Amino acid sequence: MTKSKMGNRYSPEVRARAVRMVFEHQGSYETQAGAIAAIAPKIGCIPQTLSGWVKQAEKGSSMRDGVTTEERDRIKALEREVRELRQANEILRKASAYFAPALIAASGNCRAVGRNSTAH
Repeated sequence: MTKSKMGNRYSPEVRARAVRMVFEHQGSYETQAGAIAAIAPKIGCIPQTLSGWVKQAEKGSSMRDGVTTEERDRIKALEREVRELRQANEILRKASAYFAPALIAASGNCRAVGRNSTAH
């Protein structure tokens, strides 16, 4: 029987439960594959099937990276914002260095602002 004729033998709930079991119990095994090999017969599937479900779950939630897809997108947006703000700061720093001599010359007063006067 072909895959398309068999349909989905396992409900989404069973798949989710099996994947959750792997994640919860993989610390008890040397490898994730060991956890999959032990849990697959309990679910009634072969390890390759359960392994595929686990990989799909990891890919969907980005568990391999330790962050979700939404978190990764947010991090990228924040990094882009930081980069743009740093560029703006650099432009402002260069502009202030460029205009500072002209402002000092225009004021005609080179004395530092806020310096205490020695005359009483």
